[in-house]
Amino acid sequence: MPRIRPTARKALLTLHLVTSLGWLGTDLVLLTLGIAVQRGADPATVYPVTALVGTVLFAPLSVLVWLIGVASSLLTPWGLLRHRWVLVKLVLTTVMVGLVLFLLAPNLRHAAAMGAALPTRDRADLVIAPAVSTSLMIIATVLSTYKPWGRRRAAQPTRPSRSGANSATVA
Repeated sequence: MPRIRPTARKALLTLHLVTSLGWLGTDLVLLTLGIAVQRGADPATVYPVTALVGTVLFAPLSVLVWLIGVASSLLTPWGLLRHRWVLVKLVLTTVMVGLVLFLLAPNLRHAAAMGAALPTRDRADLVIAPAVSTSLMIIATVLSTYKPWGRRRAAQPTRPSRSGANSATVA
């Protein structure tokens, strides 16, 4: 894969940071709204706002973060599969995007439709999901900052043993 110039790499990194921060901020808004309902705010008012934030901001930002992260890893020396921390971030982000698109966004729309009639268990899910997501985003940020574990070992090509090479030249 071709590498990009340093200025383009910095622009891509900046875009990744901005969209990631937007995703984290939106996640914190969803967590705050979920807690507000738990503390007595009117679900009929809060849940439609939560659904709007989740579908208009959170879901698109999650996809953007994933796409920009993959592009960054493919177009820079980090690579997509060269470093363990990049691979772990890819897996974490992919799982989170899937959960956002296929579980959280539909649950937010359902909560908006149900309002105060939403069962207590489902209300708790609207606090737990953004809390877990925020934690995973913080873990991804720590991985990006500290870059632990080094490079992944590539499969080493098998080499003939020295004794086999010597016996071939002797024979």
